[in-house]
Amino acid sequence: MDRRSFLLTAALSGFGGATAPDWAALGRGLDGTLVRPGQAGYDAARRLYNPTFDSIRPRGVAYCATPQDVAECLAFARGERVPVTSRSGGHSYAGWSTGSGLVVDVSRMNTVTYRAGRATVGAGAKLIDVYDKLIANGVSIPAGTCPTVGIAGLTLGGGLGVVSRKYGLTCDALESVRIVTADGRVLTCDASNHSDLFWACRGGGGGNFGVALSFTFRTHPARDVTVFFLHWPWSRATSVVRAWQAWAPSAPDALWANLHLTRSAGGLDVQVGGLYLGGRTACAKLLDALVKAAGAPSSRYTAERSHRAAMMIMAGCSGRTVAQCRRMPREAFVASSHLGYAKMSGAAVKELVARVARPGGHAVLLDAMGGAISRVRPDATAFPHRQALFSVQYYADGGDRGWLRGVRGAMEPHLGEHAYVNYIDPDIARWRQAYYGANAARLSAVKAAYDPGRLFRLPQGV
Repeated sequence: MDRRSFLLTAALSGFGGATAPDWAALGRGLDGTLVRPGQAGYDAARRLYNPTFDSIRPRGVAYCATPQDVAECLAFARGERVPVTSRSGGHSYAGWSTGSGLVVDVSRMNTVTYRAGRATVGAGAKLIDVYDKLIANGVSIPAGTCPTVGIAGLTLGGGLGVVSRKYGLTCDALESVRIVTADGRVLTCDASNHSDLFWACRGGGGGNFGVALSFTFRTHPARDVTVFFLHWPWSRATSVVRAWQAWAPSAPDALWANLHLTRSAGGLDVQVGGLYLGGRTACAKLLDALVKAAGAPSSRYTAERSHRAAMMIMAGCSGRTVAQCRRMPREAFVASSHLGYAKMSGAAVKELVARVARPGGHAVLLDAMGGAISRVRPDATAFPHRQALFSVQYYADGGDRGWLRGVRGAMEPHLGEHAYVNYIDPDIARWRQAYYGANAARLSAVKAAYDPGRLFRLPQGV
């Protein structure tokens, strides 16, 4: 059966008959590769970044090579009533980049091109390759730090990153997106075409409205920067948190900083790290203000680096090649989040520090917001948290969900319900409000318009 015949048969068959799905026909119709249980490569094909979800065994993983492959997979899923899940980098915190049915994997659609201030990035591109290929042209886009995260999930959920205070979220640099919708249409969405879907693709979360194929971004110059890392003894943790939250969100836009409170096998650690879009001398003056409020650190490092070297450092890939960075070890973890709209009280800071100090392997990561992020209206994109001062990520090694639930529950009276959809957490009960706030109703309307049959279903799906 050729591609045209398969698509026609799937369309005419409606929602399934009594026969078993014809997986062989689907495989023959793809330019890419369909991998099924028992076939060579299946164990690798079904794995996500997080080994926590290794027990999930999809009925098929389709490595799509073209938009037509994606459309064919969706026609198959509709006609055969097979659950379908899209996957780019496979980093969903809840494991929702896989499922029991068909996984539509776009990792082979990973081309990165640049021309005249615009970058077009295939939805399967990993962040390390986006940085590598764009910086070779002297440009970059605002994005995150994890080297193997897929550009699709990052962008669709908003995209907090290391230069976001200067250049905005990843989705703020987005000018258009190509996407295959539930009915198999390949749409180019921008401010003038399918503008409601374009709006939803900037912060509405991955896996809700279609399968993204590619993104076109405005770029910014990739100039030399200053990176910095400061450490304090744990006895100064409370003072550092108080000083950081008053300093980082209100610093000049060129400075981005994070704060890590960590308990690991090596003990307890307090670290402030970040990046400054400028020289070392100017950066040092800004850091002096933090040190004055927090107290003298036990170590302090600042260095001017190329943009490429800085992104490798922030990715945890210092001293590695790009190829080695693509092969970073998998990690088993659980995580959740809050968005801080106001500085934490003294009591809240003490509670946070005490929770990290408990036995186990876990961390709390705070990333500064403000700057350019805050100068976009909360309803201009689907990402609603424009007035947040910082994000808070709770991270537990292995599967310590008990600690995770405890720390998030303890901090909710202080921080409220707000959460980041890219740190999706199945334990958040009022997730619509937490992720989307006042934008939730409009997102539901977009969902009804472009996926009325709810082909794309997630436990926390719009």
